[in-house]
Amino acid sequence: MTRQEVRALKPTEVVMALSQLTGWSLSGDGERIAIEKAFGFATHAQAMWFVNSMGWLSERLNHHPELLVNYAHCVVRWRTHDVKGLSSLDFKAAKETDGLMPA
Repeated sequence: MTRQEVRALKPTEVVMALSQLTGWSLSGDGERIAIEKAFGFATHAQAMWFVNSMGWLSERLNHHPELLVNYAHCVVRWRTHDVKGLSSLDFKAAKETDGLMPA
């Protein structure tokens, strides 16, 4: 998907896309609406591995999340600044974020 194809999703599309993800929720409202999920880790080193992996993922997607990192915890927030809302790219990125976690 090219950046030119990115558009804000309609509320019904957001609800449908969110129902396809596990553990993700809506956060914020208006132009700051996002989807977010908290990830917990056994150690700080594991949290940092995850954050570094998020860096590679976001560069590959050319889409960058907001991250809040603590000792062994990371909250990931995806939103599309360009459309001032949520796009299909946010939900693709969320799915790929989940794929970084061990099964």
